[in-house]
Amino acid sequence: MKVIPGIAILVISLIATDLHATSSAYCGELINVHDYIGGDKQLLGTVEQHHFTSNIESLRHGNTGTLGGDLSYTLMLFPNHHRALAAFSKLSLRDKTLKPAGAKYSVGCFFDRAIRFKPNDAVVRMVYGDYLLKAGQTDKATEELGIAIDLEPENPTINYNLGLLYLKQKNYEQAKTYAKKAYELGFPLPGLKNQLKQAGKWDE
Repeated sequence: MKVIPGIAILVISLIATDLHATSSAYCGELINVHDYIGGDKQLLGTVEQHHFTSNIESLRHGNTGTLGGDLSYTLMLFPNHHRALAAFSKLSLRDKTLKPAGAKYSVGCFFDRAIRFKPNDAVVRMVYGDYLLKAGQTDKATEELGIAIDLEPENPTINYNLGLLYLKQKNYEQAKTYAKKAYELGFPLPGLKNQLKQAGKWDE
């Protein structure tokens, strides 16, 4: 599909506006919420069975309503649900809207809620950083991924994503540093290494 430049600029502008408009008043209080990592596993299983199926995670179709509605329901109960946050951000980018059909809040709000709920959840910060990078908000992405790596410096996926970010900025030394750390920690995908090799910036 051909992207009209003016539309693309508008979407990025709206994303930037959304990022600055988040607050507890705008995005809702955190009432009756649960931790994705250490919370109620039985409730989590029930919620995922109905509102976070494989079809929802892969953005094929909703289960009880729209994709946005099912993902929103999941995130209202488990604000730091890593995979639901990733799926919701992909849906937002795919559909070029901050608030997909059926969702209670915008993508910026759901990240705001996750961070308010668990500010030291490194994976939330990583998923947010990945979304921001894809949305063209490079400075903010660098900030969030920097927080993520400070929280979990030995996380291979965070190191890999930081490497990708610095590669996009053509900061090859930093990209190589984080790439090597990711692979030392066992990250399985060779994409970052291959891109650095193509740029002539990789040494074994």
